[in-house]
Amino acid sequence: MLLFSINLFFAKKGNKTLNVLLSLLFFARFGQILISALIAAEKPITLVYVFQAFTPLYYAAPACFYLYISGFINKSTALRKWQWLHFIPALLALIHVLPWQGWPELDWATIPKQLADNGYFSLKTQTGLFPNYFHYTLRPILVFSYLCLAWVYYYRKMDKTTKTDEPGKRWIVFFLRVATFFQLLSLTPVILRGLHISYTQPSFVIINCLSLLFLVLYALHKPYIFYGYLLVSVDLDKKNIREQFEPDVALSEAASLNLQPLKDEQIAKPTKKVNLSEEQLAELSQSMGTLMEQEQLYLLHEFQIIDLAAKLNIPVHHCSYIINNTIGKNFRDWINGYRVEHFLVQHPIKSDKLTIEAIASESGFKSLATFYNAFKKEKGVMPTNYFNKELS
Repeated sequence: MLLFSINLFFAKKGNKTLNVLLSLLFFARFGQILISALIAAEKPITLVYVFQAFTPLYYAAPACFYLYISGFINKSTALRKWQWLHFIPALLALIHVLPWQGWPELDWATIPKQLADNGYFSLKTQTGLFPNYFHYTLRPILVFSYLCLAWVYYYRKMDKTTKTDEPGKRWIVFFLRVATFFQLLSLTPVILRGLHISYTQPSFVIINCLSLLFLVLYALHKPYIFYGYLLVSVDLDKKNIREQFEPDVALSEAASLNLQPLKDEQIAKPTKKVNLSEEQLAELSQSMGTLMEQEQLYLLHEFQIIDLAAKLNIPVHHCSYIINNTIGKNFRDWINGYRVEHFLVQHPIKSDKLTIEAIASESGFKSLATFYNAFKKEKGVMPTNYFNKELS
């Protein structure tokens, strides 16, 4: 948690504001783990300072969670002035822990015991300037309120027409679900206590550990979900991976702009072979075609070969090899072929309402220039000449 927090806070890539918000969330989680370790180690003096130092951050974490979700959806690069009002509870928490004159004497023998028995939300002993309900009432309200706000904002603002396989939406849905699970798990003792249902704190510790283990295994199985968001050293557009397995894309795009790549920028053709039989290659090739036709993944502007490999659950170099050698095209030409065919189906239906550029964008093309190049490559002529020939 600490390493992720430091990496995100000082990362030079990605969205700086979102990176900082996410790093604060991880740092707050690290503080909870550290306090649990100090309680178990029976270090009361150190616990006093750590507990008071992390308290303002605990009250900032729910706001950071909501602002991260809303900022990610809106692609914000900075907080607006009014959004800083979300950190008023954190400011109150800072006032709460500062050693004011006439500060009531705190019972640091009881506080660790209550934390160990029932968790952070169960604190009934005064921990600072404000009365004891500042902890056990305000913090659960903040956590639950911002959790609800985040989900409401997601459903209201996130484009429901966007497929869940789009990298950005896939990450935010994963992040929302994981955060919701752990937040609700932390609120469960409060709910059970209110319903007078008995429970044991170690059971929640075990559930937390098992859940974290599951997340680690999931991250090892599908690390691409975190690219550009949690693992900010990997570019969001997966440039490094794309250049490694799709060398012809960079060359074709340079050619479309009448640019000649420099000698030392020439990208070598991949030579990595795959250990697959002819039957396996044919079967995977057919699966690729079926997947593209049924799910229309080519309509996603940011769809890349790594996403296709993830859908088929095969290595990226296998995917690249099959497209280049079995299908006989590079990935970009292959996917643009589907987009051109989709355009030809939609154009007669929508041409009286939408421009060619709008229909091309709906078909998955990111720019008009890319569309014209792909169309001419597929059909041999430009769109206008093609439709004139069809009408004649």
